[in-house]
Amino acid sequence: MNHRDPEGSFTLRRLGSADAVDYRALRLVGLKDHPESFGASWEDEVGKPLAWFAERLENNFVLGGWFGSEAPAGVAGLHSPGGKRGHKAMLWGTFVRPDTRRRGLAAALVDRLVEEARGVFEEVTLSVVASNKAAVRLYLGAGFREYGRERRALKIGDAHFDEILMALPLGGRR
Repeated sequence: MNHRDPEGSFTLRRLGSADAVDYRALRLVGLKDHPESFGASWEDEVGKPLAWFAERLENNFVLGGWFGSEAPAGVAGLHSPGGKRGHKAMLWGTFVRPDTRRRGLAAALVDRLVEEARGVFEEVTLSVVASNKAAVRLYLGAGFREYGRERRALKIGDAHFDEILMALPLGGRR
């Protein structure tokens, strides 16, 4: 299902394996240009085959957002590990190209993923680098609240980055 924002400036839709080329390109930009924003690294993913990215899209609920162009301007994903943790979903991989930021796309991606999770999961969790103030504001604005902090969660070169652990309770499952 596609979703267009009320002002018609962007479109959201779930990505599938046919979107793997565009997804890979956008993800690698995020990993390379903003390594502190992701637990994964550009070095680990740049050599992965296209089929790996396609499988990731098929095994997760990943949304893309477009501003009328052929390539997505932003993405965000939702994953549930299943088993004893199957009552929770994790929001991951949120990235919007810098040239398209401050236009509501990131908030729309997060809001849409939360709506997808509502009634299916009891809670959505995420981790965000503490120094990324814009992302922290985004998640607070969507209703997420901090429940913990992992000190020195990421290390890039000699620099360490703390992560804020956040959750949004959704109520019961269907």
